[in-house]
Amino acid sequence: MKKDARYSCYPFMREKISTVDFEIRTDSLTTHIGVALAAVKAEEVEVVGADLLTILPMAYHVNGSVRGKLAVTEEDLSWLSDRYDFYVGHVKEQIQNFVLPQGTGAATALHLCRSEAKKSYRVLHKVSEEREVPAILFDYLGLLANVFFVMAVYMNQQAGIAEIPFISKSYPMKKKKENE
Repeated sequence: MKKDARYSCYPFMREKISTVDFEIRTDSLTTHIGVALAAVKAEEVEVVGADLLTILPMAYHVNGSVRGKLAVTEEDLSWLSDRYDFYVGHVKEQIQNFVLPQGTGAATALHLCRSEAKKSYRVLHKVSEEREVPAILFDYLGLLANVFFVMAVYMNQQAGIAEIPFISKSYPMKKKKENE
């Protein structure tokens, strides 16, 4: 009897290799980006919305770049790096310390994207222990996590919401000198 496709959510689900875990994780990342995009549109911050519309399909390109053809280019990485610089230029003062993931709906959705990008990076590392992985994928995911962070801070800044610094009880932080 022919298998009914309605019972299969993903054809590689029963594979033992980590590639499928990476694909599922980056699918989750992409879904979270879609949620963040909706929240950003609701808050009417067009520059972040436009950037997320570019990043959204890139997350699926990262997804397919392990099993399939590499679909992330140096130009993609350069564009993302430029966007990082743009946001840092606006929020540099607010990101001098670790901050709590809070604020507007869009900011918190972007913090979730940041977390998902880090999880994707970690699973990609597991994949790299089993097979060759292009270094640009690590660069892209690492930078992507950082872009989501500065986007989240930017969203809060646009809404007039102050960041709340996190002071760790576990790790001592160096105090900044006044002339720094």
